[in-house]
Amino acid sequence: MTIQFRYDKKQVLQALRYHFLSRPEIRILLILVNVFAIASAILFAFNKIQALSFLIFSLLWFMLMLAIWRILPSSIYKRSHTFQDEFSMTFEEKGVELFNELGSKAWPWNAFSSFVESPHFFHLYFDTRSFFLVPKDAFEDVSAMQKAREMARENIKK
Repeated sequence: MTIQFRYDKKQVLQALRYHFLSRPEIRILLILVNVFAIASAILFAFNKIQALSFLIFSLLWFMLMLAIWRILPSSIYKRSHTFQDEFSMTFEEKGVELFNELGSKAWPWNAFSSFVESPHFFHLYFDTRSFFLVPKDAFEDVSAMQKAREMARENIKK
């Protein structure tokens, strides 16, 4: 089965956010910053800390959200030429092959460490930080998308 696609910027940014928020270290950091922000709000309400401390924790929370939600995805999108190209991708029993005007690259299924599905993409992970996004809207119909999903689940072992 062969699909052809270009990346939509809004969908890619959302997929990158999904990737960042799925990372355990980012989740732990978000939880800790939220706990400290809530604790500072409670302590400020009971006049146990000064307004400056509450302001600093609130600012820290805001900066973290801004970095994860806007800055990181935008910087990765701008630096990567991959998101500007047009691709064809073939799904086969032995693996996947990617084509564009510069050439082609084939990966056997065992080259992928995991498979994750987000609202607009299939994320084919090589390792915890490297992955390839396959847009769901590139498939001609739901049955083709389901077939690709099944191939990925069967062949990519966690």
